[in-house]
Amino acid sequence: MDAVFSLSLPRQAYTVAVARDVLGTLLVRAGVCRGCVDDILLAVSEACDNVIDHGEPASGYMVEAEMGGSWCQLRVSHTGKVHDPAALAERFAAERMPLPGLEAESGRGILLMRYLMDEVAFEGEPRTTVLLRKRLTSCDGPSPKKPTGGIPVQRYALL
Repeated sequence: MDAVFSLSLPRQAYTVAVARDVLGTLLVRAGVCRGCVDDILLAVSEACDNVIDHGEPASGYMVEAEMGGSWCQLRVSHTGKVHDPAALAERFAAERMPLPGLEAESGRGILLMRYLMDEVAFEGEPRTTVLLRKRLTSCDGPSPKKPTGGIPVQRYALL
């Protein structure tokens, strides 16, 4: 299933659930395995939550998704400014990322996104953007024999 969508949302906390619901419905209807859907939704939720917390002075943000072929690609972007774009890009690309302290209340979002997705990148211009990519692969075992005349269903997992 090839699908493309874009949501333009106000930078308010309730919109994280809106983005998650729309994307989750698309992935489930496309036959993506539930565990993989959960991984993608958690990564997107983290990216959206970072916009809510750190996207000033932007009043809104965008969530764009493209699914087709063997990839699902998501972009979460806003027009707010990052204090140090080079340092943030390094956190997304670093070979090893330090864990936040046990008492820290934040600092785990990028780590989670990197763990859950195949590719994670940051772009600072012209919009502050987090790019999330996941490879689509089959996750279900061989399907049982179907009666003749049935419509075959393709199922995918995002690994």
